[in-house]
Amino acid sequence: MAFYKKQFNERHNVYYPVAVTVGKPVETKEVAERLSQISTVSKSDVAAVLGDLPAVLADLMKQGKSVRLEGLGTFRYTLDTEGVENEADFDLQKQLKAVRVQFTPAKEGGTTKGSTATRSLVPTGIEWIELSPSAAATEDPGTGEDGGQEESPL
Repeated sequence: MAFYKKQFNERHNVYYPVAVTVGKPVETKEVAERLSQISTVSKSDVAAVLGDLPAVLADLMKQGKSVRLEGLGTFRYTLDTEGVENEADFDLQKQLKAVRVQFTPAKEGGTTKGSTATRSLVPTGIEWIELSPSAAATEDPGTGEDGGQEESPL
């Protein structure tokens, strides 16, 4: 089950449902445990590979590549920059505010005209339950597309 809460948008004067995460993020150790349960690989082997994944992705992306992990999605660098009016003032180092990683979930289906594609990380039939205001106050959930995570340093 997934959670949502009602959020008021003052600019448009309407309420929107917003996805909410509760509790602490699931750590690599638990992901490794679950992956080892459904495969022939040990938990420590899975954890070792997951631990090396960020460095491998960063190395490939700094070569100007995007990285597609089948069934998961594609990772690529994007830039947060400031513009300049005159081309003579163009200086990447002065204009660059941040380098970010954009993740685009993989699609399933929808390869022919008129068919429907779905994101592999977004299964059909998600059960959405409204998070009560009292639970939201005690859980301190994150909201929005980034799942309540802090801004990425990449």
